[in-house]
Amino acid sequence: MLELARAGEWDALIERQSGYLQLADQLRQLDKEAELNQAEVQLKADLLEAILADDLAIREQLLARRNELGQLMGTSRRQRDLHRSYGKQAASVVEARDKFDPETP
Repeated sequence: MLELARAGEWDALIERQSGYLQLADQLRQLDKEAELNQAEVQLKADLLEAILADDLAIREQLLARRNELGQLMGTSRRQRDLHRSYGKQAASVVEARDKFDPETP
């Protein structure tokens, strides 16, 4: 899932997450019945640590994507508002501004 997030494969990530959640439910049920020795408990802890690290990295990728989409929506909204107010001239103004100053809201 982390590789999908890093590659920006958002649809595939969502599909994979669905299967992941089903497997997590199955593991919870099996975990209630399992009796683990010390080595198995340590392995389980190591695996959970790795899963949590990947989960954090995925969340960071998703936050970056959300911010990117927010910026795109803001630009689109500004273009729409300007076009409504000033017609076709406004779109070229927004495009020119974004080329020269993409950080300006």
